[in-house]
Amino acid sequence: MAMRAQPVWFFDLDDTLHDASHAIFATIDGRMTQYLVRHLDLDEPAADRLRLTYWRRYGATMLGLARHHAVDPHHFLRETHDFDVAALLRAERGLARLFARLPGRKVLLTNAPDGYARTVLRELALHAHIGARYTIERMRVHGAFRPKPSRAMLRHMLARERIPAHRAVLIEDSAPNLKAARAVGLRTVLVARPNGPSNARSPGRAHYVGLRVRSVLDLPKRLAFLRK
Repeated sequence: MAMRAQPVWFFDLDDTLHDASHAIFATIDGRMTQYLVRHLDLDEPAADRLRLTYWRRYGATMLGLARHHAVDPHHFLRETHDFDVAALLRAERGLARLFARLPGRKVLLTNAPDGYARTVLRELALHAHIGARYTIERMRVHGAFRPKPSRAMLRHMLARERIPAHRAVLIEDSAPNLKAARAVGLRTVLVARPNGPSNARSPGRAHYVGLRVRSVLDLPKRLAFLRK
């Protein structure tokens, strides 16, 4: 890929670097629903509906709970992500080798909490290759949480990294997140795993998708096709 400077790769975590839809998402969703049952005195169907409503509206259930119910975000994240991540983790082999040979700085950009993200990275043997972690705790603009797909957060992150947008590449399975990143000026890679949930909802030919791959392992051989 022709560049004057090396790219900075911003990797999403869940359903990008590992198959969270296999078992982890269901576990997190279940723990979130039970948290709402306990702390908001809801029955399970109502709690599950509210969980989904806030996730769709704000990009993270946590934000809706903090804004409308005065729930402590850090307590919520600890309670809902306190499980044996390693036992449920499913990922392709070769990720560490890919990160070792991919030119440029690698950064994690995920709406997941930091403790969970660190565990996944260690289990995938990627922790030594990640130059920085932007997890939901760090996604604040003027003191307010702004997770993906917030464009303000993306601009703030680029300023922290001290790089122009054109040097940044977001690798991600979510179409709304890619659309926001492209609007800010980042280049974008859609990870659409065969038969995965993102494959059905993420358009591969949209203007904001610079490259579509089935796996991050395909990146080295597809970089020449990444649109500027």
